[in-house]
Amino acid sequence: MSRSARHGSPALERWGRHVARRAKAIVIFWLLFIVVGFAVALGATGTPSLFSRLDSGEIVVAGENQDGRDLLAQGGGSGFSTYTQTLTGVDLSDPAVASAAASAVQSLSAIEHVESAVNPFVVPGGPTTPDALRFVLDGDPASGGFATVVTFDEGNTAEQEAAATDEVDAVFDSLAEDTGATGDQRGGLRALVDRIIEQVKIDGQRGEGIALPVSFLVMVVVFGGFLAAGFPVLGAIASIAGALASLLGLSYLLDLDASVVNVVTVLGLGLCIDYGLLVVSRFREEMRALLQGAPVADATHAQVVAATAATMNRAGRTVIFSALTVAISLSGLLVLQIPFIRAVSVAGVSVVLIALAVALTLIPALCVLGARRLLKRGTETAADVGVFSRLAERVHRMPWVVIAAVSAVLVVMALPALRLELTSSGPELLPVGTPERTFYEDFRAGYPLLAGAEVLLVSRAPVSEVQAWAETAAADRPGVESVDPARELGNGVVTLGFQTGDSGTGEASRALVDSLRSDRAPFDAYVVGQASGIVDFRATVADRALWAAGLVVLATLVLLFLMTGSVVIPIKALVMNVLSLGAALGVTVWIFEDGHLEGLLRFASTGALENTIPLLVLAFGFGLSMDYEVFLLSRIVELHEQGHDTRSAVTLGLQRSGRIITSAALLMVIVFSGFAAGDLLIMKQMGVALVLAIVIDATLVRMLLVPATMSVLGSANWWAPAPLRRLHERWGITE
Repeated sequence: MSRSARHGSPALERWGRHVARRAKAIVIFWLLFIVVGFAVALGATGTPSLFSRLDSGEIVVAGENQDGRDLLAQGGGSGFSTYTQTLTGVDLSDPAVASAAASAVQSLSAIEHVESAVNPFVVPGGPTTPDALRFVLDGDPASGGFATVVTFDEGNTAEQEAAATDEVDAVFDSLAEDTGATGDQRGGLRALVDRIIEQVKIDGQRGEGIALPVSFLVMVVVFGGFLAAGFPVLGAIASIAGALASLLGLSYLLDLDASVVNVVTVLGLGLCIDYGLLVVSRFREEMRALLQGAPVADATHAQVVAATAATMNRAGRTVIFSALTVAISLSGLLVLQIPFIRAVSVAGVSVVLIALAVALTLIPALCVLGARRLLKRGTETAADVGVFSRLAERVHRMPWVVIAAVSAVLVVMALPALRLELTSSGPELLPVGTPERTFYEDFRAGYPLLAGAEVLLVSRAPVSEVQAWAETAAADRPGVESVDPARELGNGVVTLGFQTGDSGTGEASRALVDSLRSDRAPFDAYVVGQASGIVDFRATVADRALWAAGLVVLATLVLLFLMTGSVVIPIKALVMNVLSLGAALGVTVWIFEDGHLEGLLRFASTGALENTIPLLVLAFGFGLSMDYEVFLLSRIVELHEQGHDTRSAVTLGLQRSGRIITSAALLMVIVFSGFAAGDLLIMKQMGVALVLAIVIDATLVRMLLVPATMSVLGSANWWAPAPLRRLHERWGITE
């Protein structure tokens, strides 16, 4: 006897009847929610918009690198509030140039909210002195180039700094004209961050602009009508509105990186389309089962209510399981002591809950209101024989061959992941040729002492002691091309810069960081730089990764056990997910780390993946893989509970869910392709990796490996120890 029979109408069935009776009110609520959500998130209500509250930059974690940066900031060396102009084609020996440059510094220093301004012509002794050569192109007065650096007050608001920047630009314009410069570039860290945030917004709008119309067209083909296709798209729009509004709220509790917005909104978009597809398809199936070929005009309101109740009891249960698996995989990231990752986790879970709410309320309510039009192509029930059942039968005939072949392919695809390298890019996140990236590349090449060293030692030791050590021992460290003179900043903070020539993230910088940390200087000091940050990031992940993975695995095993009553199926699902995600990560490394497909995907390889990509891909990919596993298993379990043996349950389950899984995967690929079409490197890597994970999982794994392994295991699929069987009989979630 089923639990439904023992305990009466299941809660989800009752919920479906409730939604059916209040469909109009639910739809009106969600339409108002969409309007309010977008208005609040975009600042149309007069409050700060979400995008005005975002930040972007290097992902930092607790550790030596961050401690050193904190000390550096105490000395006034953060560099975030500087704005720099570089001029070329100038005669530095011309007295008129010197006069114009000195006059410009006076004008810049007089601007409100500007703390200081400096160029080589105001340094005592002029542009040929050692201190001034930092501001001269290539350190050579004959090069015809020099830089003017403006530092804003640290306490400025964004509006104050923007106004001051406009006045600074006016002075820079005059300086370029008065010196007869032929080249004029300007930039700063804040400008770079603002450009990255703007690119996030552009990429997000572009991705959603591609995903929504293309997904709609695909669903028109899948459903055979505009109305049915429009329901999941309307749900996706509601999800985006809710995601943006929830992120705005979270921005007051957490520091949100700009890339978090695209990650979670696109996740919500994809999940809503997937869940909408599942719910609408099941509703049509239930209506056809009730009508048994009768004309759609004969459908009664009672039948519509009954179909909605059955849909919620079955597809609703699948959606809840799916949402829980995605939420569990994202919640595992909370264990990691990384603010950015935790923000993604919290924001991602909130968006999953919104997608779940849409699937359990708005989509079924729309189905109720459009029930008759959803069935305009006929009310005949679908055949149990088709493409997917025939595929399952072929797999059943040679399961060991399928298992061996698919497993071999996945292992080969995963091999590049063994040489995974991580990095933390700055300007490299932007496309080649972007003005902000070009400025930084040229600035670092032409003004290495001014741009900052690739690896920095920060200390409170006397500057003479640091310089003495630098002259005797520092230059012999691995990866060092040159050592900058020790500099004393404010508050007794001293820095010693190491030039490695690899922008701070390459092998030379990493080797130097390892050397400086393992063989310490004879005074207390912190090793700072992008390579140092990468070392801390990896250490932080390694310290908590097993806990995070263990919690996700345990929770997933419990959830799938409650769903299936088996301990074999959950373990098998986890093993296949590892293979699937390993393959996706391996191909991602082959593309982005090795530089393949640069022209096709429009990116320039940095020789590594951004350090957050593996974590995000594994978390999101695991959740989405389990999403399709739940879609398939829910049908197989349902059929098995109805008395089908394992082979026929798998065959019929694949036939009845294969079209949904394939369509859902295609739609999710379209959604995440919006990332790949963007220009921001980290988003492109994320998009490509998730597209690969979805394609691999929905084809090789769900269509081939799952039926093959279940065919081999037979009745053993449903095995569980006696105590667990009794536990499932009492607490299991079944029909």
